[in-house]
Amino acid sequence: MIEIVSDPTQAQEVEVRAEGVGADGGPLPVLPLRDVVPVPDTMLPLAIGQERSVKLVDDVLAGDRRLVLAASRNAEVEAPGPEGVHDVGVVGQVVRMLKVPDGTLRLLVQATARVRLTRFTQSEPYLVAEVEDLPDLLDGEPYRPVARGEAGEAAGGAGPRADPPAELVALHRSVQETFSKIVEALPYLPEELQLAVANIDDPVALSHLIAGSLRIATEEKQALLQEVDVQARLRRLMAILARELEVISIGSEIQSQVQSELDKGQREYVLRQQLKAIREELGEEDPLEAELAELREQLDALDLPDVVETQAERELHRLEAIPQASAEHAVVRTYLEWIVSLPWNDRTRDDLDLKHAREVLDADHFGLEDIKDRILEFLAVRQLKPDARGTILCLVGPPGVGKTSLGKSIARAMGRNFERISAGGVRDEAEIRGHRRTYIGAMPGTIIRAMRDAGSNNPLLMIDEIDKTASAGPGGTGGVESAMLEVLDPEQNDTFRDHYLDVPFDLSRVMFVTTANTLDTIPGPLRDRMEVIRLAGYTAQEKLEIAKRYLVPRQLDRHGLRRSWISFGDPALRTLIEDYTRESGVRNLEREIGRVVRKIARQVVEGEQDVASPTTGGKPKRMTVTKAKVEELLGRGTWAGSSEMLRRRTRRPGVATGLAWTPVGGDVLFVEAAAMPKSGAQPTLTTTGQLGDVMQESVRAALTWVRGNLAVVAPGVEADWFSQHDLHVHVPAGATPKDGPSAGITIATALASLLTGREVEQHVAMTGEITLTGEVLPIGGLKEKALAAQRNGVRCVIAPRENERDVDEIPEPLRSRIDFVWVERVEEVLEQALGGFGTTTPG
Repeated sequence: MIEIVSDPTQAQEVEVRAEGVGADGGPLPVLPLRDVVPVPDTMLPLAIGQERSVKLVDDVLAGDRRLVLAASRNAEVEAPGPEGVHDVGVVGQVVRMLKVPDGTLRLLVQATARVRLTRFTQSEPYLVAEVEDLPDLLDGEPYRPVARGEAGEAAGGAGPRADPPAELVALHRSVQETFSKIVEALPYLPEELQLAVANIDDPVALSHLIAGSLRIATEEKQALLQEVDVQARLRRLMAILARELEVISIGSEIQSQVQSELDKGQREYVLRQQLKAIREELGEEDPLEAELAELREQLDALDLPDVVETQAERELHRLEAIPQASAEHAVVRTYLEWIVSLPWNDRTRDDLDLKHAREVLDADHFGLEDIKDRILEFLAVRQLKPDARGTILCLVGPPGVGKTSLGKSIARAMGRNFERISAGGVRDEAEIRGHRRTYIGAMPGTIIRAMRDAGSNNPLLMIDEIDKTASAGPGGTGGVESAMLEVLDPEQNDTFRDHYLDVPFDLSRVMFVTTANTLDTIPGPLRDRMEVIRLAGYTAQEKLEIAKRYLVPRQLDRHGLRRSWISFGDPALRTLIEDYTRESGVRNLEREIGRVVRKIARQVVEGEQDVASPTTGGKPKRMTVTKAKVEELLGRGTWAGSSEMLRRRTRRPGVATGLAWTPVGGDVLFVEAAAMPKSGAQPTLTTTGQLGDVMQESVRAALTWVRGNLAVVAPGVEADWFSQHDLHVHVPAGATPKDGPSAGITIATALASLLTGREVEQHVAMTGEITLTGEVLPIGGLKEKALAAQRNGVRCVIAPRENERDVDEIPEPLRSRIDFVWVERVEEVLEQALGGFGTTTPG
């Protein structure tokens, strides 16, 4: 075919004729073809644009109009040399030439005989080569075609010839039949080609026509051109045709399947719409259909991840096929309802205004400056890097210090939804990951349920009491721990997989806040993924401010008393703090305030208290709760006179006051030592008070140091005193187990007090680990112990010198009220606690 020029008047056409053109046997110009393989006995339309190719065509037209057409070995090379052209091509005769205004040529070339390029004689300005004929062969002999109607006689009357081989005839027919099927399947092949192929009796002409018509790879078409054996060429062509027919068949099958699915979907949609219209017209509605339609609409409205969408569609198709009376119907429906209810892409926008966050935190909580600073730092990072990973905070402290309420304040400051779950007592990982749907009554785990209740995929999720999970204690299986690791680990919680849902859910945007009373029972791998922030407790002044700002107004509102009617004076609140509660937090303090408010509320209702009684309609009269009123309503406080108790407990030799740390905060610890004449052959050491292994070892270490330094501790005591006496070390409150090394110097002081007969200084408490050489080693929980000292009226705390760096954690009002003495050796402790080493012999 010839390309049509848009404006024929701008083109110059030259027509040549091929009749009577003879071959002189000389070298011929070679025209390299890109992505085109010439085939003998075919007409080739060519577009010529290269300068050297245009020069070649001009010279050919000026001569005998013959040239050699050969395919390039590399189509990317624009001007190939002799080595870049295949050595087998065809001789062509230029039949028509068309010049286009842009300077390019359009040729129509008649391909004739197959030739081999034997030697190149010229490469500039274009290629010229000597050629030799490559005739067709059959069984090694030159092939002579049989014209239609010829019977057993060679062309031109050259004598009889044998009939063509049966294999050649069979190949000829197979190629014709296969190509006819391909023509029927391929739209780009005209139907006339099928008739033309059917009327060709010559196998060579048949192979040339089919090879020139098919769109096959350049390498395969070149291989067909180079094959001179007629039977081998037909076999190669048959293999190509068979492969193409198979590809066409597979493609047709795929297209039929796709079309069938489309037709089926369209048909179902039309039928559903018709059924819906009929039911609406009749005023009927199938509840099952309505339920399915609602589920489908809800699923379509969600922008689900691909994996989840595929799973939901699969389950929805199952639900449509399951009878409504089947138990499986309710299971699948519940599953889909869970899928629909989860916030896959719903999220709240973080409020990153640091000033607003500070105002919220200050309004909700008094003090806790370290915690507030950490939250503000987190918000600042979010401003600089919005896609930062979620933070995992672990608030560690005794009960009642506001860990849970602090989590709510963080969520309010950030503008996030808040949800809380409790990990205390969780002993089955299914409570975290959910149950598989094969179990009766299966449900998702607490994490997924919390995400549903939160309504967004970036809430603040508080996990309370993470130190009390079953696997964290002795005998745990580790299942709960591994489930919690998957939830909290930022490297894997973006694909958290609940057993019930069985599809990944992204938890990476969640801000996790966990709470614990102690770190000791939290597994190491879990603790490693959390940022620990300690809340040691409140000083008496902080408790007073918290009571005035939060506790009293809240209790008045809860009990129906207006704030304008009743107020609490500072002396009353201090009395409640010092005489009625002994805790690190403020939970019991709020409980005692509530007791006072309830009693006042009863008096108001009964008319005993003239405070704007709603029953009498009296004129409002403001009442101030005083210390005397508190004592009148509640009686004597449990801890009233604690300072006197401290003096009373230590007024005898052999008693020392220590400071201890517990999961519920700091506390004071009295250590008592007593001696008696030995009752057996050997002196004995008895320890009581439910002392743990470490504390019993501290008793033995303290005793060894005192015995080894007896001449320094008590110079007036005989050297054989220990061999003549049994010793008993007791720590009161025997119902409470006690352990830890920090009572070492307290035990040594009690023993030294017993030996010297000197009383330990009143209002002095101590903490520190002892070594056999008399060194005082550092301890933990100094802030908690200092708070306990303040609650019990201690005015001097003896602590290891290495803990002096921890004093900054203690609030300034508390540091100004307690005198801290830093020591390095036990001798310094005794010097401070006993007022110098005595020489009095114990009685």
